[in-house]
Amino acid sequence: MSQKTYYITTPLYYSNANMHIGHTYCSVAADTMARYKKARGYDVKFLTGMDEHGQKIEKAAAALGKSPQEHVDGIAELTKELWATMGIDYDIFWRTTDKVHEKTVMKIFKQLYDQGDIYKGAYEGLYCVTCEAFYTELAVKDGKCPDPNCGKDVERVKEEAYFFKMSKYQDRLIKHIEDNPNFIYPESRRNEMLNNFLKQGLDDLCVTRTSFKWGIPVDFDPEHVIYVWIDALSNYAVALGFMGENDTEYQKYWPADVHLVGKEIVRFHTIIWPALLMALNAPLPKQVYGHGLLNIDGRKMGKSLGNAVDPHLLVGRYGVDAVRYFLMREVVFGQDGNFTNEALVGRINADLANDLGNLLSRTVGMVDKYFGGKLPARQLATDFDASLIESAAIAAQKAEEAYDRMQFSDALNEIWNFVRRANKYIDEVAPWVLFKEEGRQDVLAGCLYNLAESLRIIAVLIGPVMPNTPVAIHSQLNITDGNLKTWESAKEFGLLDRDVVVTKGDIVFPRIDIKKELEELAGM
Repeated sequence: MSQKTYYITTPLYYSNANMHIGHTYCSVAADTMARYKKARGYDVKFLTGMDEHGQKIEKAAAALGKSPQEHVDGIAELTKELWATMGIDYDIFWRTTDKVHEKTVMKIFKQLYDQGDIYKGAYEGLYCVTCEAFYTELAVKDGKCPDPNCGKDVERVKEEAYFFKMSKYQDRLIKHIEDNPNFIYPESRRNEMLNNFLKQGLDDLCVTRTSFKWGIPVDFDPEHVIYVWIDALSNYAVALGFMGENDTEYQKYWPADVHLVGKEIVRFHTIIWPALLMALNAPLPKQVYGHGLLNIDGRKMGKSLGNAVDPHLLVGRYGVDAVRYFLMREVVFGQDGNFTNEALVGRINADLANDLGNLLSRTVGMVDKYFGGKLPARQLATDFDASLIESAAIAAQKAEEAYDRMQFSDALNEIWNFVRRANKYIDEVAPWVLFKEEGRQDVLAGCLYNLAESLRIIAVLIGPVMPNTPVAIHSQLNITDGNLKTWESAKEFGLLDRDVVVTKGDIVFPRIDIKKELEELAGM
């Protein structure tokens, strides 16, 4: 039986400036899902990368006194460095300046032109540089971009252009979305695309520009630069070898299981991209998941707004797993969320230091104190074991169901219900009392075994979100058998060898003085 495949992508992030915590949010979500699917035995392909052409980049490079290529090369290296810092374990880092990409995009454009899906015309209308999109006079109010996530000034543009016959695919798109209710998720994004765009009628799409040069030229008409949406969107298939010399990976992994994108670009991924694929007679992705925006202190975060949070700063202060945990725990994936320093430090103290970190240090500390670091094999049960074991089973089942839905916050909530249950178990059994009572050593050993086994299971379940913390847990509990680290092993309580040996280590999540920390952050 062949191994199931799973192909997940982030958008190609735009290279006009450095990445911030909002981009990190999407990448951590994609990485979490990729790690989860790998843990479930899937053959996973995870793509991310950079969208490196266009007028904004040309202008940004000029403002810095650099060539566009120098500019995007620098941004790409900084982005790779950031993803390494954040533990983003991608398989493909795709850049639209890659020569293979440029060659294939030219080929795609030529095929669409030859088959009559692209034609030459002229465009006169209102253009938003920020969105790289054209709008009708009716849509624009007070000279501002009508996109609710933008609102910048538009400018009047008149130029010769090639157009893609997107209107030709309108009815097919509507039918596909209505026949496949999970194609666009969440449902609110699906309804928006259907009612606000598709059923209002699609115009043909301008797909070339002549007013700037930083892009892929039309090979048979080099005055024209292929516009961002054919260029950037095609990456998801081109990176696998679509229409290339070797399409083995394309045949294996396409169609994509999910494109993760911010809600502000759902329209391009659920209307333009599927229409292009239909024109190319290629399968559509199985799902486009439009996640919400990560705001800061209740306001929109953005490069141009100057309020972007640098993930390097957060990781340097709190560690990568703490930041990843916060991003996946604090916000219901699909909805808008809010980042504040207070919320981040509060989560670290409450969930990571008080709950998980305390559970590990107490368990290891008691095995060390009461049994010299090694549990005796003879162990007896307590009256509270059944409830703890049931809680472990519920956590494994419900976390799996939540991960499958990409509801990372729900998954972590279920896991933390078990973490808190294990801490409560310590208070119920009271090992310090058992230690003092004659003839209760076997019960004490059984209690501490159950805590160590609980930590083993927790390490498995948090692994997709927090890849480093399980390593620390395994180290302190001396778990080296790979069979005890698999996803399936988390569904069975009691697999850990009875003679648990511990090695005391550093506190995994030190508690933070909130008042002092916020004062320091305010002064930075």
